[in-house]
Amino acid sequence: QVQLVESGGGLVQAGGSLRLSCAASGRAGSNYAMGWFRQAPGKEREFVAAISWSGGSTYYADSVKGRFTISRDNAKYTVYLQMNSLKPEDTAVYYCAATKTYDVNWYGSRESQYGYWGQGTQVTVSS
Repeated sequence: QVQLVESGGGLVQAGGSLRLSCAASGRAGSNYAMGWFRQAPGKEREFVAAISWSGGSTYYADSVKGRFTISRDNAKYTVYLQMNSLKPEDTAVYYCAATKTYDVNWYGSRESQYGYWGQGTQVTVSS
């Protein structure tokens, strides 16, 4: 079993930055691809970014490409989402997700590909 705990959310003005963290415990020592998703009020949860187990492969939603960066520190069992140039439309609850994989370069962009989820952290961007 893997437990995921997000942190780093908060209130920021448009144009500002935040860094989210997702700490994994349990059996998340390795072999897990990770992703970030978000859900805005009244909308369905959507994909934001993903990273392979090795960290060598990353993938972003078009809406955040060039502004957000996903990274991981496997020694600390932690994944990060650096968010720059934030916009009001980035306001949402951000969720970390994990899935076991034996392909070091694999990542997923669909919710159904992830079996473990965190509780979410709120990000609010004011205009």
